[in-house]
Amino acid sequence: MARQLKNTKPLIYVFCEGESEQVYTDYLKKVFENVAVIRRPKETGLFELADRFFKNNQKYKNSAEVTDEIWFFFDVEMEDVNKWNKRLTIIKRLRKLRKNPNIRVRLLMTTGCIEYWLMLHYKMYVPPLQTVADKEKVISELKIKEPTYAKGDRNSTFKIAENYKTANVNAEKTVRNLLQDGLPGLEDTDIRNQWLCANCKTFSNVYEAINYLENL
Repeated sequence: MARQLKNTKPLIYVFCEGESEQVYTDYLKKVFENVAVIRRPKETGLFELADRFFKNNQKYKNSAEVTDEIWFFFDVEMEDVNKWNKRLTIIKRLRKLRKNPNIRVRLLMTTGCIEYWLMLHYKMYVPPLQTVADKEKVISELKIKEPTYAKGDRNSTFKIAENYKTANVNAEKTVRNLLQDGLPGLEDTDIRNQWLCANCKTFSNVYEAINYLENL
């Protein structure tokens, strides 16, 4: 597909770790449809899935030259720390699928579970999120705010997502707070993202993607 035929709105592909991330992506697609074209595969999966699709899937291969951004929407957990180098190799390969400029790759990360990002739609807090019990506590607190919530449920997730402006303010605070713990900086760089993935402090940076959409 020739570059000059590209839709005037940015084309964004979003790869999601789970169904809840997919549903939240669908909300963003609905709200920001006037300024961006947001697409996601039906399958859940992250870096390896994107790498395979842009190599082997004709639809994705043909759209690479008109793809502006690729997002990965996932939880940051200690068990994934040793995956960074492999993931970075894929990120660098994806960037080069388009020239002048390269594809922008964003990591939409939340410590422990997406329910922490969803809780930030209601309040600012920084709970521990390392154990199964920690995550279950956050999920229980979220169900107090939205009793109908269940992973992958469209109606309840959309209802929560309506408060995304509050979540953006709270989530940005969680990232800024990490500067005192050694975060290399607020700018979206590979060095910063490696630090976030390696240290697994409590945070969410999903707000950066939403800010981008709002600024369009």
